[in-house]
Order: sequence, then structure tokens, then C-alpha cells
Amino acid sequence: MPKFEWIKKVLVLGSGAIKIGEAAEFDYSGSQCLKALREEGIETVLVNPNVATIQTDPRLAGKVYLLPVEPRYVEEVIKKEKPDGILLGFGGQTALNCGVQLAREGILEKYGVEVLGTPISAIEATEDRELFRQAMIKAGIPVLRSKSATSVEEAMKAADEIGYPVILRVAYTLGGKGSSVAHNADELKRLATKALAQSMISQVLVEEYVGKWKEIEY
Repeated sequence: MPKFEWIKKVLVLGSGAIKIGEAAEFDYSGSQCLKALREEGIETVLVNPNVATIQTDPRLAGKVYLLPVEPRYVEEVIKKEKPDGILLGFGGQTALNCGVQLAREGILEKYGVEVLGTPISAIEATEDRELFRQAMIKAGIPVLRSKSATSVEEAMKAADEIGYPVILRVAYTLGGKGSSVAHNADELKRLATKALAQSMISQVLVEEYVGKWKEIEY
């Protein structure tokens, strides 16, 4: 892929504090990203509040903002720095969620910031459980019986249709955060309430549970 000569400055979103589902691999990938951009002569701006990460070393990024990776803070950085593009794929779920929110709120379009790498549409298609399920079905890939839900009532109705036990998969989370198995309606009501609260779009996928199956990779 040829280099876009119009890209002079790029904003990179980090993953913030190291936590379950977002560990040191994002620190490494983000650091490599900053090094690669610098080697290409592209000015870099980093938003990452984690002072313990390699990314925030001033020898890597041109400018570092130790701010939360949240839309309201990132917008202020965009307003000040005026980057040509933004990279969302090097900061884990935190950066992905923030990028989607920036796009939905019209902030990226407002300041003319181009999303580089994975586009917003692809992020949404993989993070939104229903969109991902539909994409798999369209591609002819077998999927377990499942149904998306945005409320406890919808989740319980879906479970009744599928049959217990069911597994709850939370949208816009990484590392299985919020996922759980419900064996009956009482468990589902309690677990679905927690799961929905952890999703950026208040969505879970209620899916047939096949815990006794073996996973074989080839």
C-alpha cells in the first residue's frame, strides 16, 4: 500500500491502564506503531494516561497527553493538535470504543480527521453482536442459535426460545468481560442486568451454551 503523502500528523489512542482484557500487548503494539510513524517522518500525538507504559516515553511520541481515552478529552486534543488522521487499533477495547463514539458524535468529521487502518464500519461489524452474527450468516458460516437483546426482558425471552443453559456475550467488550452462563431464569435476570451495564451500547447476545463441546483448532 503506498504512503499517503497528505498525512503529516497522526493521533494514536492508547489503552490507558493495564487491565483484564487489555494487557501489555497493547503497550507493545502501540509503541511499535509510534516508532513506525516516526521512521516515516510523520508527526505523532499520543493520548494515554498510563505513565507506566513505554508508549508515553517522550522518545517515542512527538507529543503525549496523559488524559483519559474518552471522547470529550480526545476532542480537545484534536481541536488543539489538528491531526490529519487517527489510529484506533493500537489501544485495545478502550481505543476502539472511543473511536466509534467520536465517529458517531460527528467529532472526526467536524475536524476533518481520517480514520486510518481499520474503518469504523468494520469495528462496528465485529463489536456489535447482532451485526457480527448477521455477517457470519451472510458468509455461510454456521453459528449457534442466538439472539441479541438490549434489555433484561428481551434476554429472558430469547433464552426461553433457545432453551437453557445460555451464555451471555457482551457487545463492545474484550477478553470475555461481562460474559457468563445462565442455567435458569433467576440466574439470567441477575447476570443480564450486570452484562447490559458493561456494554457501551447496552447489548448482549444470548447464545446456546455448548460448554461440553471440545474446541479443535487446525
